Amino acid sequence: MYTFSSKLKTLAIVLMLLGAIGIVIGFLNAPKDIAEVEKILAADSHGHGNAHGDHATADHAEAKHDAHASEAETHKAEAHHEVTDTVAKLSDTVAHTDEAHDATHVATAVAEHHHATDHKAKATEHVDANAEHEKHLHHVLHQLQNKPWSALYVACIFVMLISLGALAFYAIQQVAQAGWSPVLFRVMQGITSYLPVGSVIFFIILVLTGMHFNHLFVWMKEGVDVVGHENYDKLIAGKTGYLNVPFWLIRAAIFLIGWNLYQYYSRKNCLAQDEANDNTFYKKNFKMSAAFLVFFIVTESIMSWDWIMSVDPHWFSTLFGWYVFASFFVSGITVIALVTLYLKSKGYLEFVNTSHIHDLAKFMFGISVFWTYLWFSQFMLIWYSNIPEEVTYFITRIEDYNLPFFGMVVMNFVFPILILINTDFKRLTWIIVMAGTVILLGHYVDFYNMIMPATVGDQWFIGIPEIGSLLFFVGLFIFVVFSALTKSPLLAKRNPFIEESKHFHY
Repeated sequence: MYTFSSKLKTLAIVLMLLGAIGIVIGFLNAPKDIAEVEKILAADSHGHGNAHGDHATADHAEAKHDAHASEAETHKAEAHHEVTDTVAKLSDTVAHTDEAHDATHVATAVAEHHHATDHKAKATEHVDANAEHEKHLHHVLHQLQNKPWSALYVACIFVMLISLGALAFYAIQQVAQAGWSPVLFRVMQGITSYLPVGSVIFFIILVLTGMHFNHLFVWMKEGVDVVGHENYDKLIAGKTGYLNVPFWLIRAAIFLIGWNLYQYYSRKNCLAQDEANDNTFYKKNFKMSAAFLVFFIVTESIMSWDWIMSVDPHWFSTLFGWYVFASFFVSGITVIALVTLYLKSKGYLEFVNTSHIHDLAKFMFGISVFWTYLWFSQFMLIWYSNIPEEVTYFITRIEDYNLPFFGMVVMNFVFPILILINTDFKRLTWIIVMAGTVILLGHYVDFYNMIMPATVGDQWFIGIPEIGSLLFFVGLFIFVVFSALTKSPLLAKRNPFIEESKHFHY
């Protein structure tokens, strides 16, 4: 039986506490109104980058904005009076002058009228510019208010999907009746034990989103489907039969409950098999795993549309479900390898050998290549066809997220290929740990790139909310997973293929 070391438990608790503090700070620092946004933008323009910059400059900017608004109203009023006076003069001139002077006075009055009209047009332009500035400030306000929510959302869904990726890998091993992997089943089950906890937290975030606590999903705006409303969007209005909050939450509940039911009963059957005299529970798990994989492949695709792609409802990709799957699937396999190596280093998993580690590393390598194939296919086809509503998705990320967008490709493809293509390297612990760490960080950035451009736009940077959210969920993951590993033996001793797995060598 595994014993949760006090050092690792302390580390997990410290990460959760630091993460929680970072999350709270992120929400507290988010601007509450337009005045705070103006201060932040003023500080940014002077190189400070946050709301705690040059307050004098910020106050000056706010005063300047108020002055502009007042000036615009004054210009408008003056222009109105000038036009009124000019028209009055024109009428008076026509009525009271003789023919000799009439033309002169009329010409003068007309010139004054044109001057007043130009003045009024300029004043109107000034007012329109001011209104546009107000609209921009409201947009930036929503983006900055979204930032802590987006950071929380990205970290929560990424860590939860790692456990789902491990669950899918476990189900595949069951259905394939793989002979090499049963010695790793309890590790996989420990990792999937995070799924119930992660699902509850994630569903709460979805509910809060549906209750308009944030602006993550533009299709949830009021009036998007009402013709004539300022938020009306014809494309989104055509999707409201599918993209509406009640149906969206119902689908989420079905997905999460279905995945968790399989996680619970598959683990229960596996533990029961240890005490059984026949393979009844193993056969139950085989049938259940086959059914789960059918359910999973359908719900995973819909999940990727609902929870990730719909933040950009004007854009869609038929490859997106596979793309998201490849990202969290390779992350799940990578965590299986890292947890296995950790337990092995502590003297557990005596039947796990370098051949098992080599196979896990091969999956890390292979799925990284598969992810790259999907990334390039999606990018190349959209970029080459150059359809405006499609290519905008990548233009936004290349222009505003250049470093994370291309850096993620290096971390998820170039680095794993160069390191893990060597057979001998796949058996070296330090190589796998290094490659695994880079892969996990790379796929976190991948999820970051999928969510942030639609929710915070160009107001992004990796700051306290992002780091805090990631630390919290990583700490919670470690605590839940290693606590679960203490509750059952680390060897599935009555699995029909366990002896083959114990002596797996090549």
